[in-house]
Amino acid sequence: MSSNRYHQHFTVSWDQLHRDVRELCHRLVERDFKGIVAITRGGLIPAALIARELNVRLIDTVCIKSYDHMDQGGLDVMKGVDHDGEGWLLVDDLVDTGKTARKVREMLPRAHFVTVYAKPEGKPLVDQYLTEVAQDCWIQFPWDMGVAYVEPLADQVKR
Repeated sequence: MSSNRYHQHFTVSWDQLHRDVRELCHRLVERDFKGIVAITRGGLIPAALIARELNVRLIDTVCIKSYDHMDQGGLDVMKGVDHDGEGWLLVDDLVDTGKTARKVREMLPRAHFVTVYAKPEGKPLVDQYLTEVAQDCWIQFPWDMGVAYVEPLADQVKR
C-alpha cells in the first residue's frame, strides 16, 4: 500500500494526544484489567499514559512491524505473548486498514482492544476507540515530528 493513498493530513500534538488518551481512560476507568499489552511501536506511548491513568503496573508488548514510514507492507511479528488476552487491555495508537489488528486479534482474542484513533476499514476490529479519522488521512504523530526554524516569508521572498 502506497503513500499516495493519503489525501489529508491530521497532525496530533503531544498535548492533543495526552488529552485524547485521558478521554479514552474516562471510558475505561470502571473496568479492572490484569495488565496492558501495547502494540509496538505506536501503542507504547498511549499504553504508558493509560497505565498511569488506570493505575495499571503490568505492561507487556506485542511487537509487529507493518509500516515503513507511510508505506504499509507485510506483517512481521517479532514478539508475541503467551496468553489469550483474558482480562488484559490491548492498546494501539491507531487502527488503519485492520491488517495489524486482525493479526493481534488472532493472538489475543479475549483482550479488550482499544485505540485512540480509528479509520473506517479497521474500526470494526477494536472494542473501543476515541476519534474516527478518514481512511485517506495520514495521522502525523508527535513522536514522528520535530520543531524546526521556519524562515519568515518576507526573507524567503527576498531570495
